[in-house]
Order: sequence, then structure tokens, then C-alpha cells
Amino acid sequence: MDEARPSRTALRVAMRRAAHQIYDAPPLVFADPYAVRILGPEYMPEVERTQFKLSKPFSVGLRAFLVARSRYTEDLLANAVGNGVTQYVLLGAGLDTFAHRSPHLALHVFEVDHPATQQWKHELLAKNGIGEPDRLTYVPVDFEHQQLATQLAAAGHDAAKPTFFAWLGVVPYLTREAFRSTLALIASSPAGSGVVMDYGQPRSALPLLEQLAHDSLASRVKLAGEPFQLFFTPKEMADELASFRSIEDLDSAELNSRYFANRKDKLMLLGTAARIVSAWV
Repeated sequence: MDEARPSRTALRVAMRRAAHQIYDAPPLVFADPYAVRILGPEYMPEVERTQFKLSKPFSVGLRAFLVARSRYTEDLLANAVGNGVTQYVLLGAGLDTFAHRSPHLALHVFEVDHPATQQWKHELLAKNGIGEPDRLTYVPVDFEHQQLATQLAAAGHDAAKPTFFAWLGVVPYLTREAFRSTLALIASSPAGSGVVMDYGQPRSALPLLEQLAHDSLASRVKLAGEPFQLFFTPKEMADELASFRSIEDLDSAELNSRYFANRKDKLMLLGTAARIVSAWV
């Protein structure tokens, strides 16, 4: 990511969450009363153009994946809190709004992201009249020059207490070294800690039409200055998670069955490229 400007992919994700609130049929898969508000009038024209893509399966399928991964994450988080977890770390938080609508009064939320993206979020919250929650701590991390564990500790995160980690929309942009070092940090957390992340399968593992869709998306994120770098097959991901337990790796069919069955609109995941996995310490 360009160090001087916030993440463009974070903006695209936020706009798709907002579009879900406006254009998809009830019941919503992921209800977020702040998804539209945080963008404000500055970005709403782009969100409104989404309505002209409702007949484009790829666009709708990508939105379905993004809202499914948020819903799945917050479902797991609620279970973790019920089991005593009191810390939630969002790695690559972007414009996530969970801390502003959290029903868990004892849960401390730590949002980790690049300083430029966090400054942009602060500005959007202020411009659009959204206050800062008491139990939210921003953890600015420049991964080229700072260590995640050091920055979390400085922000007040207690490494001796179980933590739930959300790592959404990040893994494909990492080097393998960065992925493994962060995963090792999570694996070193106390028993009861967990992680959820999404990942993409390599181009070579996809059928032809999905390879073309992959190429289109890859070219767009590269133009935004955030190129894809890292992919896994399910077997490779299972190997990476060998030190964890209770691993659940969901494909599109499983996510559709769980979150999109019997809908009145066309909102559903397509293809086989993207997956969501959770694992526990």
C-alpha cells in the first residue's frame, strides 16, 4: 500500500457493505447501521452506482462473499465472548464498524491498520457525526518498520488473555513470511483464542472462467497499488494451521447453504476461488 494514502481496497469493501444495506432484499445477511453513515455524502455516489450492477453475477457474488465473511466472523466472536474472551483484534480493520455497535460490554476492541488508513477513518467518523467508542483502541502499525506484537502491547493488549483475531481481506496481499509470522503470533496466544481469515486459491486451481475473473480482479487491485501475492489450496492452508485445533474451512457452497438459502434476490456466492477458515488455539 502507498504509505501516503489510505487503502483503496478498504474503501471498496466498505462500499459493498453499504450497498448490501440498501439494495439487497431482507433479511440482510449482515445488518450494519453504520455501513452507510461512515461513508457519508462523499462516497455515496459510488455506492449508488452499485444498483446498475445488480444484474452482474460477479459483482453480486463478490458482495455476497464480503458480507458472509463479516457475518461469519461476528457469529464466531459472539461464541468466543460467551466462552470468556474479552479481547478482539481486527488485523487490517479498514472501515470496520463493529466497535461502534458491539453488544459485548466487556469486550475490548483493538483495530490494527496502517496509520494512513486509520487517519482517514478518524476523519470520516468526525465528518459524519459518529463518535468513538470507549472500548476501542487504534493500533497503528507500519509493517515495514514495526512489529505487531510490540505495537499491540504498547496499545494495552494483554497477551496473557485469550483473544479473538479477525484477519479479513488481508492474506492475499501478504508475503509468505509476513503471513507466517502473524500466524505464529496468533498461535502463541492462550488457549481459547481463535482466528478467522479469508484466502484465495491459486489461479492454477481454478476452472477457466474463474481464472478470467481472477485476472480481472487481480488487475484492478494491482492498479490500486495493492497487488495480490499469496494464495493457498485448502490442503496448503490446513498445513499452515497444523498447530491449531477445531479448524473449519468453508467453501462457497457451504457459505451459500448457511447464509443465502431461500433468498428472494440473487445474492449468493459464485465460483470456488474464495474461502473462509477459522481455527482455535
